[in-house]
Amino acid sequence: MPFYEHVYLARQDLAPAQVEGLTEAFSRVITDHQGEVKGTEYWGLRSLAYRIRKNRKAHYVLLNIEAPAAAMQELERQVALNEDVIRFQTVRVDALETDGSAMTRKSDKGERVRRSREEGAW
Repeated sequence: MPFYEHVYLARQDLAPAQVEGLTEAFSRVITDHQGEVKGTEYWGLRSLAYRIRKNRKAHYVLLNIEAPAAAMQELERQVALNEDVIRFQTVRVDALETDGSAMTRKSDKGERVRRSREEGAW
């Protein structure tokens, strides 16, 4: 089965528990269609580059999925109908990331740079 990375942005006025509920509902859609969600990452409430539907911020969530194309079509249909989701994107990939996404690695790198500056390495 093919691999996919699906990112969706949820409205800023939702609680993190509500975003988690959305993620569980979307995961159920995948499992009901013989797919599997290999991992999820909640990237937090982040600022948007520009306003989307009067929102300046959004909750970002990544789903790593292994599923047939029919399951992804149903997921995208459900996400598009959901009023709490303001944007989404699905990308087919050759292999899923095992050590986390670029967003989580980016924050780790900044932490290492700060630590090295404090130690006087700069």
